Amino acid sequence: MKKGHPIFTIFLFFLGWVFMYADRNILSPVMGDIGAQWDLNKSELGLMSTVFFAAYAAMQIPTGFLADQFGRVKILVAGYILFGVATFVTGLTTTFGMFLLMRALTGLGEGTYYGSQYGISSSITSERYRGLVSALINSGMAFGISLGFIGSTYITYTLEKDWQFTFYLFAIPTIVIAILIAFFVKDKQRDQEKNSLNKETKQSLKVLFTKNHIFVYILIFCSLYGFFGMLTWLPYYLQHSRGLEGSQTGIIASLVPWASIPGAIFFGYISDRIANKKALIVSLSVAGALCQFFIPYTESYSWLLIGLIVYGLIGKLALDPILISYMADITPSSMYSKVYGFFNFSGMLSSIFAPYITGYFADKLGSMEFGFYLSGALLLVGGVLFLFTGKKERSYPVSHPFFYLCSFNSRASSGLCKLVAPG
Repeated sequence: MKKGHPIFTIFLFFLGWVFMYADRNILSPVMGDIGAQWDLNKSELGLMSTVFFAAYAAMQIPTGFLADQFGRVKILVAGYILFGVATFVTGLTTTFGMFLLMRALTGLGEGTYYGSQYGISSSITSERYRGLVSALINSGMAFGISLGFIGSTYITYTLEKDWQFTFYLFAIPTIVIAILIAFFVKDKQRDQEKNSLNKETKQSLKVLFTKNHIFVYILIFCSLYGFFGMLTWLPYYLQHSRGLEGSQTGIIASLVPWASIPGAIFFGYISDRIANKKALIVSLSVAGALCQFFIPYTESYSWLLIGLIVYGLIGKLALDPILISYMADITPSSMYSKVYGFFNFSGMLSSIFAPYITGYFADKLGSMEFGFYLSGALLLVGGVLFLFTGKKERSYPVSHPFFYLCSFNSRASSGLCKLVAPG
């Protein structure tokens, strides 16, 4: 396979998300077992995810600058290898303090992926297909969530292995994916920028903080708060609040990511074909909030399943590709790594607080329902604020002599992205 082939690049980025999200979610089904081993309360259980996401979020903005300085592929691969090694060592820990340290190192490693990956993929994709391509790559998250939930549940409760075994098992393909990306992914947009548009790379960071950018940052914070609160606590909630068997929770919790795959692809496709994405983004935000209210409210098992499926179809994983595409539309390509760093940092701030706050109120109130209601309220706020975004700014000034035309035609003499004069 030729290095830099766009289809294989997209496939490897898909796999990258598979194992990123598998790692995050092998923890959720066995939180009870880990808590019993070290005699932890719910706040401490939430802390296991909080330290990971704190480290992950801390890497988002530095990654954007490092990727632009040293190369997106190099930074991505270095971080991904750290992530794989730390995952393996997590299984070797014998104290809760060491466990938290390894989860923090895992978060630092994973933190190099988002800005670097979407910087590359947005550069090799024309505006016409950005929503769809982002959705296809993002679907790796759904596969990873399901793989993590089901794999951890099956290995621990069906095969009756220790919870550590899953960490060992998932670490190996993680490192393999990093090696494949190092060999087969090329950031051609970076080469073009260095050779042809050096001045463009020095643009002020002010272009990343327009009114539209700020409202997107707020919305992704609100969207991810509910998403990561649910991912962290849903298996535990199903076991301890809904009375389901531990062996069932992985499958039921996987309804959300499985449903998100067709939803994300459908809405990504639609977003590429409409000029104004605002109505679609606001509608998905409001619908996702209503699902967050409905899931803990209903007492019916059947309606609970329906609520989870609908949330998967229209929730965070469906909204993400549209927002990623929207950010690419309003940001110069030379600053993609930086803007996606700020974008993901904003979202991941919520993931630092959501697991701990949900556990805290569960301890204080004696139930976990409040965490769902708080998530829904925040998503409503984010959706309403997005109504105040203005008309999309151009990615480049009108007078700019060139713009990038990127296509999937790998036979083009200039590679994936051709520099052409505006027509």
